[in-house]
Amino acid sequence: VQLQASGGGLVQAGGSLRLSCAASKGTFSMYSLGWFRQDPGKEREFVAAISWNGLRNTFADSVKGRFTISRDDAKNTVYLQMNSLKPEDTAVYYCAAVRGPSLVTKVPEYDYWGQGTLVTVSS
Repeated sequence: VQLQASGGGLVQAGGSLRLSCAASKGTFSMYSLGWFRQDPGKEREFVAAISWNGLRNTFADSVKGRFTISRDDAKNTVYLQMNSLKPEDTAVYYCAAVRGPSLVTKVPEYDYWGQGTLVTVSS
Protein backbone atom coordinates (compact mmCIF):
# COMPACT_ATOMS: atom_id res chain seq x y z
CA VAL A 1 0.00 0.00 0.00
CA GLN A 2 1.19 3.53 -0.76
CA LEU A 3 0.36 6.42 1.57
CA GLN A 4 0.17 10.14 0.86
CA ALA A 5 -0.20 12.52 3.80
CA SER A 6 -1.51 16.07 3.45
CA GLY A 7 -3.09 18.88 5.41
CA GLY A 8 -0.16 20.29 7.33
CA GLY A 9 0.49 23.98 7.63
CA LEU A 10 1.00 26.94 9.94
CA VAL A 11 -1.56 27.56 12.67
CA GLN A 12 -1.69 29.65 15.80
CA ALA A 13 -1.78 28.05 19.21
CA GLY A 14 -5.31 27.03 20.09
CA GLY A 15 -6.22 26.46 16.48
CA SER A 16 -7.11 23.30 14.58
CA LEU A 17 -5.90 21.33 11.60
CA ARG A 18 -7.06 18.13 9.95
CA LEU A 19 -4.48 15.85 8.42
CA SER A 20 -5.42 13.35 5.74
CA CYS A 21 -3.63 10.26 4.54
CA ALA A 22 -4.81 8.68 1.31
CA ALA A 23 -3.88 5.11 0.49
CA SER A 24 -3.56 3.36 -2.82
CA LYS A 25 -2.52 -0.06 -4.11
CA GLY A 26 -3.91 -2.20 -1.36
CA THR A 27 -7.03 -3.38 0.37
CA PHE A 28 -7.37 -0.46 2.75
CA SER A 29 -9.82 -2.19 5.07
CA MET A 30 -7.25 -4.90 5.86
CA TYR A 31 -4.91 -2.39 7.51
CA SER A 32 -4.73 -0.76 10.88
CA LEU A 33 -3.42 2.77 10.67
CA GLY A 34 -1.40 5.16 12.74
CA TRP A 35 -0.08 8.69 12.96
CA PHE A 36 3.37 9.55 14.25
CA ARG A 37 5.35 12.77 14.49
CA GLN A 38 8.99 13.71 14.53
CA ASP A 39 10.98 16.78 15.47
CA PRO A 40 14.42 17.25 13.92
CA GLY A 41 17.01 15.42 15.99
CA LYS A 42 14.41 13.43 17.88
CA GLU A 43 12.96 9.99 17.51
CA ARG A 44 9.66 9.48 15.76
CA GLU A 45 6.89 9.25 18.34
CA PHE A 46 3.47 7.70 18.36
CA VAL A 47 0.44 9.99 18.19
CA ALA A 48 -2.66 7.91 17.41
CA ALA A 49 -3.80 4.61 15.94
CA ILE A 50 -7.05 3.14 14.68
CA SER A 51 -7.92 -0.51 14.10
CA TRP A 52 -8.79 -1.95 10.73
CA ASN A 53 -12.53 -1.88 11.43
CA GLY A 54 -12.40 1.61 12.94
CA LEU A 55 -13.93 0.46 16.22
CA ARG A 56 -10.85 0.88 18.39
CA ASN A 57 -8.34 3.66 18.75
CA THR A 58 -5.61 4.79 21.07
CA PHE A 59 -3.72 8.02 21.62
CA ALA A 60 -0.51 9.26 23.13
CA ASP A 61 -1.09 10.89 26.50
CA SER A 62 0.17 14.21 25.14
CA VAL A 63 -2.70 14.47 22.65
CA LYS A 64 -5.59 12.76 24.47
CA GLY A 65 -8.69 14.90 24.52
CA ARG A 66 -7.35 17.16 21.74
CA PHE A 67 -6.80 14.84 18.76
CA THR A 68 -9.15 12.34 17.16
CA ILE A 69 -8.46 9.72 14.52
CA SER A 70 -10.95 8.37 12.01
CA ARG A 71 -11.03 6.47 8.75
CA ASP A 72 -13.20 6.42 5.67
CA ASP A 73 -12.70 3.13 3.89
CA ALA A 74 -14.81 4.26 0.94
CA LYS A 75 -12.19 6.96 0.31
CA ASN A 76 -9.19 4.90 1.45
CA THR A 77 -8.31 7.72 3.79
CA VAL A 78 -7.40 8.12 7.44
CA TYR A 79 -7.73 11.45 9.21
CA LEU A 80 -6.16 13.09 12.23
CA GLN A 81 -8.23 15.95 13.61
CA MET A 82 -6.06 18.15 15.78
CA ASN A 83 -7.70 20.70 18.07
CA SER A 84 -6.36 23.05 20.74
CA LEU A 85 -2.96 22.89 19.13
CA LYS A 86 0.10 23.81 21.14
CA PRO A 87 3.57 24.92 20.00
CA GLU A 88 4.93 21.58 21.23
CA ASP A 89 2.75 19.85 18.61
CA THR A 90 5.03 21.29 15.93
CA ALA A 91 6.56 18.41 13.97
CA VAL A 92 6.48 16.49 10.74
CA TYR A 93 3.50 14.14 10.92
CA TYR A 94 3.60 10.72 9.28
CA CYS A 95 0.87 8.22 8.60
CA ALA A 96 1.58 4.50 8.63
CA ALA A 97 -0.19 1.23 7.88
CA VAL A 98 0.15 -2.32 9.14
CA ARG A 99 -1.80 -5.30 7.90
CA GLY A 100 -4.05 -6.83 10.54
CA PRO A 101 -6.53 -5.94 13.26
CA SER A 102 -4.28 -4.81 16.07
CA LEU A 103 -3.73 -1.32 17.39
CA VAL A 104 -0.02 -0.68 16.91
CA THR A 105 1.93 2.06 18.65
CA LYS A 106 5.54 1.19 17.83
CA VAL A 107 7.39 2.44 14.77
CA PRO A 108 9.11 -0.87 13.82
CA GLU A 109 5.80 -2.73 13.70
CA TYR A 110 4.42 -0.67 10.82
CA ASP A 111 4.96 -1.88 7.27
CA TYR A 112 4.23 1.22 5.21
CA TRP A 113 4.83 4.93 5.70
CA GLY A 114 3.72 8.13 4.05
CA GLN A 115 6.10 10.95 3.23
CA GLY A 116 5.17 13.29 6.10
CA THR A 117 3.45 16.65 6.33
CA LEU A 118 4.77 19.58 8.37
CA VAL A 119 2.64 21.10 11.12
CA THR A 120 3.87 24.33 12.67
CA VAL A 121 2.07 25.83 15.65
CA SER A 122 3.02 29.40 16.51
CA SER A 123 2.72 30.82 20.00
